[in-house]
Amino acid sequence: MIETLLQAILEQIDQPKKDLEQNVRALLNETVSKMDLVSKDEIERQRTALNNANLRLNELLKQVEMLESKIQNKK
Repeated sequence: MIETLLQAILEQIDQPKKDLEQNVRALLNETVSKMDLVSKDEIERQRTALNNANLRLNELLKQVEMLESKIQNKK
């Protein structure tokens, strides 16, 4: 009889805990989705793309400088 009572009490305690956990998870998921977070992998991909773009930009700047100097030498 005491065991049955204890089991009933534990079940009653356990349900609010599960409800609270569910609510906290839902709140955290909603908050994280609103924060518009990105993964480390995505940051690394963007960093790589930016570095490649900077390298290409520097190459193009050198080409422009060479062309400008050629134009200046012809004058």
